[in-house]
Amino acid sequence: MYRFLLTPRWLAINVFVLLAIPVCLVAGMWQLGRFEDQVDNHREQQERVERGPGDPVPLAELLPLTTDTVGEQAEVRGSYDLDNQLLVPDRTVDGERGFYVLTMLRPADGGAAVPVVRGWLPGDADPAAVPAPPAGEVTVAGAVQAAESPSEVDGPTDGLPAGQLGVISAASLINLLPYEVGDPWITVTDAAAPMSPVPAVAPSGTGLDMDAFQNLGYTAEWFVFAAFVVFMWFRLVRREVETRRDAELGLVDVEPEVTPRRAGVPARTGSPAPPA
Repeated sequence: MYRFLLTPRWLAINVFVLLAIPVCLVAGMWQLGRFEDQVDNHREQQERVERGPGDPVPLAELLPLTTDTVGEQAEVRGSYDLDNQLLVPDRTVDGERGFYVLTMLRPADGGAAVPVVRGWLPGDADPAAVPAPPAGEVTVAGAVQAAESPSEVDGPTDGLPAGQLGVISAASLINLLPYEVGDPWITVTDAAAPMSPVPAVAPSGTGLDMDAFQNLGYTAEWFVFAAFVVFMWFRLVRREVETRRDAELGLVDVEPEVTPRRAGVPARTGSPAPPA
């Protein structure tokens, strides 16, 4: 009854099923692995927050930045650029809208300047409300942050007045400053009054956001696809068996089909030819 599974048409169906099932399972496991990575990263970030800031280390030891080093305490020694201070508007701290005070720090040992967020002030960006940065050589300590992208910023990023910046990154600073600026920036731990310190932000892609649960949804979809392939195969086989049984009873007509034959037995290709 099931010898039809060895016909060319059914051999093609069987091969497709045997290939489709492992492909769906591998894709589902890959999506599940991505979700588990997001969960692990989220757990690590939570544990880091619970541990609190550690002792600062030289910024160079944390470069290049990774998801493991973003938020770590770094320190840089140098002098502030008193002539190139920028304000970053529409930034929220503790639910209140305000702006960051961003000042470039020129390292004492040379190299690219480091953007330093010296603190946050409420209200609209107002240069008159900002205290002047300390003159001379200073040591800045704070949480190191990765360069921002426009998609991560809630406020405007273009068309801002002179002296304001929408995105903290080397790409947005390259046309504003006459020297090289690095991508990592630092938010100081102790902000000078009346400014408030800006809390460190976890790197993008490490939280349990919609992207993470989207991976979980894709996992379920691939497993459902695999189950659907198996279900459809069994359904097609059952329908073929029922059709052939009905044909044996003369209830339906079945198109002639070549079936495999045993050694010494001619293959059946339909009704035998009438005698001459």
